[in-house]
Amino acid sequence: MNKKIFYILFLIVLLLLSTISTTVSAQQISDGMQEILTIEGIWEGKLKVPGAELRIVAHIAITPEGTFSATLDSPDQGVTGIPVDEIVFKDKSVHMEIKLIGGIFEGKLNEEFTMVDGTWQQAGFSFPLSFHRVEEAVEIKRPQEPEKPYPYTEEEVKYVNPSVNITLAGTLTLPEGQGPFPAAILISGSGPQDRDEFLLGHRPFLVLADYLTRKGIAVLRFDDRGVGESTGDFMAATSEDFATDVEAGIAYLKTRSEIDPQQIGLIGHSEGGLIAPVVAVQLPEVTFIVLMAGPGLTGKEIVLLQSALISRATGVSEEDIALSLEYNKKFFTLIKEENNKEILAEELQKLFYDYFNQISQEEKEKIGEPDLYIHAQLQSLLSPWFKHFLTYDPKPALSKVKCPVLAINGEKDLQVPPVENLKAIEEALLRGGNRDFMVKELPGLNHLFQTAQTGSPEEYALIEETIAPIALKLMSDWILAHVQLN
Repeated sequence: MNKKIFYILFLIVLLLLSTISTTVSAQQISDGMQEILTIEGIWEGKLKVPGAELRIVAHIAITPEGTFSATLDSPDQGVTGIPVDEIVFKDKSVHMEIKLIGGIFEGKLNEEFTMVDGTWQQAGFSFPLSFHRVEEAVEIKRPQEPEKPYPYTEEEVKYVNPSVNITLAGTLTLPEGQGPFPAAILISGSGPQDRDEFLLGHRPFLVLADYLTRKGIAVLRFDDRGVGESTGDFMAATSEDFATDVEAGIAYLKTRSEIDPQQIGLIGHSEGGLIAPVVAVQLPEVTFIVLMAGPGLTGKEIVLLQSALISRATGVSEEDIALSLEYNKKFFTLIKEENNKEILAEELQKLFYDYFNQISQEEKEKIGEPDLYIHAQLQSLLSPWFKHFLTYDPKPALSKVKCPVLAINGEKDLQVPPVENLKAIEEALLRGGNRDFMVKELPGLNHLFQTAQTGSPEEYALIEETIAPIALKLMSDWILAHVQLN
């Protein structure tokens, strides 16, 4: 669950970087070839934003015509070769511009020509960014990602959600053997996600699907509606709409002779852990559900908790945290009660400026230009998804789930705090009379189920591990104890 009000800056920067950057178009330089040569090469920097530290690599070259060409990589997001539209190098000053998303870098070379110290500007935000000359570009290591050929069958599939007439595209992995096999559908967390749940260079669903399929469990993972090869409008949908996409996946699996229709379960991560119980209640034939950092509280309660935890982990003062929480509550009340979008947008802006005028200078600098900042947030804040998420209480659905449930959280999860959410999930299941469930907090793991130091989102990209082996084994062992392999 990574949507919040004043902490939303982190998501926007990630979103922009994923579409970013780019290659440089050439610019004539008049200061002599010796100076031109000093900037040619590979430059690496770290862009620090609230909640994340992203490595940026610039590849700068000189064309035969004597002009510059450059590309940027965001290795922590798996993005490479993004073209820069304009690069200017003069009097040791460097200017790079990516017009598509309004990104600009301004920097100055040091006397040794080994570092460019500057600022990255985008969408009204401004962050310090220094590049250091390196011999080789950073290599992202993701040792858990499987390499082909796989010891199982992988098939690209498409199927229709007839309730809204959209096509969902995904990957079905089938174990070796004749089958029919038990199966699991993977349900992604909040925000537009592809079938691998790609985030900061990690592909958690690829790793999870590979692990389970090797254990004899077929796995279907799919692009969210409007993402990748799936059609539909992601921004107009809520969690209830996404639940119908999962139901369409179940219907599709029942058409496959390789799948045992009596042994189809769901594995939901974060928001996916909210969706899985909804589907299990609608379709009692669901055999099991696994909730990976699934919510037991309302979205409002989770956002307030996570906002304080992540802010504290990133060094925000207690005074600013308290003020942010106070205004977040006011924001959420407005969003819940006001149905007219024009009035709501106006009131949200007024409330934001009231907040902005009271925060510390340090927090103002993080926000940057307030007009641009609030304008960038309104699309998310006014979306149907956000209102539904804030107000939806998962406990009633959980109390109606009759199939076996595994609910796990990482001890260091700052986004869906484990103590409060696991307790709420357990109480709801008991209240509904479900006795076949396991609720477990996994020591040392974060929201992505990586082995972490602090649990802060800043660590996600820096950790080589995608999913801790202890989490993979627990899920696999539990599922295998609730299905039968042929």
